[in-house]
Amino acid sequence: MPIRSSVFSVVALLTGSLLLGLAVAAPVPSLQFAAQSNGVTEVDVELVLAVDISFSMDPDEQELQREGYMHALTSTEFLRALRDGIHGKIALTYFEWANVNDRRVIVPWRLIDGPEAADAFVAEIARAPYRRASRTSVSGALEFGAQLFENSGFKGLRRVIDVSGDGVNNNGPPVTIMRDEVLSKGIVINGLPIMIKQQFNSGMDIEMLDLYFEDCVVGGPGSFVIPIKERDKFKEATRTKLVQEIAALPPMPQVVPVSSKAPRVPCMIGEQMWQQRWGN
Repeated sequence: MPIRSSVFSVVALLTGSLLLGLAVAAPVPSLQFAAQSNGVTEVDVELVLAVDISFSMDPDEQELQREGYMHALTSTEFLRALRDGIHGKIALTYFEWANVNDRRVIVPWRLIDGPEAADAFVAEIARAPYRRASRTSVSGALEFGAQLFENSGFKGLRRVIDVSGDGVNNNGPPVTIMRDEVLSKGIVINGLPIMIKQQFNSGMDIEMLDLYFEDCVVGGPGSFVIPIKERDKFKEATRTKLVQEIAALPPMPQVVPVSSKAPRVPCMIGEQMWQQRWGN
C-alpha cells in the first residue's frame, strides 16, 4: 500500500474514533442541563399571595385587603426592593380561599420585573369580582399554595406563601400538620392576621389571632407575622410585608417574630369552636 494511502487511513480511523466518542459521550450532560433549565426563569423569590374570602371577612375587610395588596404592589418601596434584588425580578401569583374545596386563582404566575408588570398584575386583581364563601381552611390555603410552586415555570432563590385572613382554621386538616408539611418542602410561610373588628361576637372570632398565626400557621427561615389592628394601617402593613418578603430583610420593629415556645393559643381552637357551635 502506498505511504500516502496509509497515512490517510490512519487519520480517518483516528478521526472516526474521536467523532464516535463525542457522539456517545457528549450529549448526555448537555441534554440533562437542557432539561433542567429549559423554560425556567430565575427570580429572587416565588411569592404566593393567599387571600381569605370566607364569610368572616365582611365586605369592608375584603375591600381593604384587596386594596392593600394593590397599593403595596405599585408602591415606591416595593419597586425599589424589586430593583435591588439579585435578579431584579420576582414571580407572583394571587389566589383566594375559604373552605378546603374553595381555592381559586385570581392571577396566575406572572413575572414582575418593573412598574409596568406590577401595574398589569394589579389591573388583573381589580377586574376580579368580589365573592365570599363558607368556612375557613387555613390548612387548605397552605396546601394549595404549596402545590402552585410545582408548575410555576420559575426558579426562585426563595419560595414564600403569604397568607392573610381574619379567622382560625375550622375546616380541612389540622393547620399544624399542613404547616409542617409545607415547611418540609423548603417553603417559608408568613402571615397577615386581620384584627380590625370592633367586637368579637360571631362565635368564631378570637382576640388573639396574631398569636394563633405566630404559633400555629407561619414558619421557616426569617418567617414573620404582621398583625393589622387599625384600618388606617392596612396599606402600610401590607406594603411592609411585601417589601420584607422580596428583599429578605431582617425583621423590622413592627414585625412580630415567630415564637419558638409552646403554642399560646390552642392550634385546634377553630375546630373546637365550630363543634361547640354546630355540633359537627
